[in-house]
Amino acid sequence: MDPTSLEIFLAVACETSVTRAARKLARAPSNVTTRIQLLEEQVGAQLFSREGKKMTLTREGRTFVTYARRLVALAEEARLAMKNMATLRVGTMESTAASRLPPVLAQFNENWPSVSLQLTLGATQDLAAAVIADELDCALVARPPRDQTDNAVSFDRHGLLHVTPIYQEELLLILPPNHLPVRDASDIRSRQLAALEPGCTYRRVAERWVRLTADLPTLEVGSYHSMLAHVVAGNAAGVIPRSVLDGMHWSADIEVHSLGPVDTLLISKRDRRSATLQGLEAILVSSGAATPRSSARPS
Repeated sequence: MDPTSLEIFLAVACETSVTRAARKLARAPSNVTTRIQLLEEQVGAQLFSREGKKMTLTREGRTFVTYARRLVALAEEARLAMKNMATLRVGTMESTAASRLPPVLAQFNENWPSVSLQLTLGATQDLAAAVIADELDCALVARPPRDQTDNAVSFDRHGLLHVTPIYQEELLLILPPNHLPVRDASDIRSRQLAALEPGCTYRRVAERWVRLTADLPTLEVGSYHSMLAHVVAGNAAGVIPRSVLDGMHWSADIEVHSLGPVDTLLISKRDRRSATLQGLEAILVSSGAATPRSSARPS
């Protein structure tokens, strides 16, 4: 009882004619007749009463129409579900997308040409929530040092996620040109900290470091370029991964102070790890192994 036979049955029921149904389906009338006969054998009932060329549903046929429609709809739903599996929904921090992902995505597209990648940019907390809610298949997020217990892996309190370390970023405090070296936040001349949105792990690490010795308000900016502009103008100190700063080719001679390493993790639901997701994970792990670990270099 394949979907094609059910679609032929429904077409004949609608048209009340083998000839018209065959024309609608672009099939030979003899093929339509054969399919109907085989279907009647399978269900063990006569589905049509034949009055010359007119095909009228029997009582059994009228009952079977309801089931045929359900089965065809279910088959279409299954087809669409399989098609959607050819799309991998990947969340990533903006910094990772800019500094790490281009070669990874190129290799994935080469290895999995039939899979479409759908990228979503966001902050760690938002991305983790989207993975848990099955809105994303996986996400690249940041985990602060484990000694910062107020932040560490707070996005997975129920143990729902599979976590794979990928990169280690050196997080930098960036300072205006000619700024004196800093030991702690009390040495910062600028009276505010420029950072991305509140869900950003890098922002949380920097704010925690600042609170130890100073009381600097946070200036929320929309991009790292905007952050750098504020820093160069002397309006703020900023927080940025070294890999992103190195890739921006900024001409101003800013000063930097290392805030230490922050891990980049690939997270996914433990029960939602498809073959395509694992393929992306393998490429990411390989790219992480080929990337030198950042060393914490103070200013």
